[in-house]
Amino acid sequence: MAAVACTAWLAIGAFGRPYNFFDMKIYHGAVVWWASGHELYDFIAPTTTLGFTYPPFAGLVMLPMAQLPVEAAGWVNALGSIAALTVVLAALLRPIVDRLAWPLWFTVAIAVPMAVALEPVRETLGYGQVNVLLFALIMADLVGLRWRARRGTHYDSATGPLQRFLYSGVWAGAGIGLATAVKLTPALFIAYLLITRQWRAATTAVGTTIGVTLGTFALVGPESRAYFGGVLWQTERVGAADMTPNQSLAGLLARLYDSIETPGLLWLSFSVLILAVGLSRAATSRADGDELTAFTLVGLTANVISPISWSHHLVWVIPAIIVLADAAVRRREASRGLAQRAGQPSSYGGLPGVNGLRPPIWYPTLTGFRHGVAAIGLYLLFLISPIWPYEHQLPEVSHYQDGLFGALMENSLALALIVLVAALPWRPGAEPAFYSDRLGRSLLAAGRR
Repeated sequence: MAAVACTAWLAIGAFGRPYNFFDMKIYHGAVVWWASGHELYDFIAPTTTLGFTYPPFAGLVMLPMAQLPVEAAGWVNALGSIAALTVVLAALLRPIVDRLAWPLWFTVAIAVPMAVALEPVRETLGYGQVNVLLFALIMADLVGLRWRARRGTHYDSATGPLQRFLYSGVWAGAGIGLATAVKLTPALFIAYLLITRQWRAATTAVGTTIGVTLGTFALVGPESRAYFGGVLWQTERVGAADMTPNQSLAGLLARLYDSIETPGLLWLSFSVLILAVGLSRAATSRADGDELTAFTLVGLTANVISPISWSHHLVWVIPAIIVLADAAVRRREASRGLAQRAGQPSSYGGLPGVNGLRPPIWYPTLTGFRHGVAAIGLYLLFLISPIWPYEHQLPEVSHYQDGLFGALMENSLALALIVLVAALPWRPGAEPAFYSDRLGRSLLAAGRR
C-alpha cells in the first residue's frame, strides 16, 4: 500500500500541474465578498476575469468557509473529497471483491491513491473543485437503489427507525437532486431515472432539486433572481470553448475547426446523437442488471454533451475503468468454467457447441484480454493526460501548431469519452438494482432460482 501511495504521489508530480487551489480562491473570495454585504455574482477575482458561476445554493453551502483562510478551506475540501472518494470506491468495489473473495479495505487502500493520481481527481483536489463530492452524492443514490432492491439483508436487522430508513433505500434520488441544485449537469440522471421508469427515485430527485431551489429563493432571493435571470446564460464567464482543458464535444469541435467558438448546429446534431446513444445504452445496461454501468454511461454522456467539461469534471472515467477491469475478470472466469465443462481441448481448436468442438487451451487466457487492455489503456491515458504538452490558445497559437498528432493528443480525453459512451461494455446480472417494475422483479426471481 505504501508503495502504491508513493508511486501515485510521484505520478502526480510527473504528470500533474502546479496546484495552488486556484478555483478555491475564487469561491472563497466570492463568499467572503458576499458575507461582507456585496452581491455574490458581482465578485471578480483579482488579476482575473472570473467570478462565481454556480447556483446560489452552492454559495450557501460554501458560505461557512468564509470563516477559514483560503489555504485551510482548500485542504478541508481536499481531505473531504478523498474521504468521499474512499467511501465511493468501497461501495463500487464491494460486489466485485465479494465475488473474488478479496479483502475489501486492502483493495480500497490500493484503489484510492491510484484514483487520486488520475487527471480528474488530482485537478479537482489541486484546484479546490467540488467534482468528487458531487460524484459521491450521485453514487449514494446507486447504493440506495441497491439497498432497496435487496431490502431484507440489512433492513430486517436494523434496530432503530433511522437505520430502517437508511437501509430501506427510499431516499434514493436525493443525492442526484442535491447535485443538480449545486451544478445543473447532473439533471441528466433525472432524465435517466424517468426513461427507465424508476418513478420513486425520479420523484425524489425532482422534489429535492425543486425544494432546495425554492428554499434558496426564499433565503437569498436577489442572488437567485440574478443567477437564473442572467448569470446562468453568460457562458463567457466560464471560458472559451476551445480551451484545451475543455474536453467536451463542444471543445473538441471548436479545436478541430480551429475556432474560439463551437460550430453550433454541428455540435447540437452530434450532441443529440450521443445523448440518444448514451441514454439508450444506459437503459439497456440497467435492463440487463448492471446499474453501475448504466450510471457510468449517463455520467460520461453528460461530460460529452455539456458545453464545458473541464478535465477535472471527468471523474466518471473511474467507474468506467472499474467496469472494464471487472468485465475482463468476469469473462475470463466464465471461459474457464466453459473449458472445464468441455473437458480437454480437441485438436481442432474450436469452441464447444459448434460441431462438437472444444475450446483451445489458450481460450481462457485470452478471453477478456481486450477489456483488460482497454482498462489499463484508459487508466494510463488519464494518468499521463497528454493534453497538456499540446495545450494551445487561440488566437495566439493554432490548435494544429504541432500537426495532426498534436491535435489528436490535445483532444485525446474527449475522444476517449465518446468511445466509452459508444462502446463501454456492461456486465449482465452484475448488480441489479430493480425494485419498481415487473421486469425487475421477474429478473430478480429468475436470479434467485
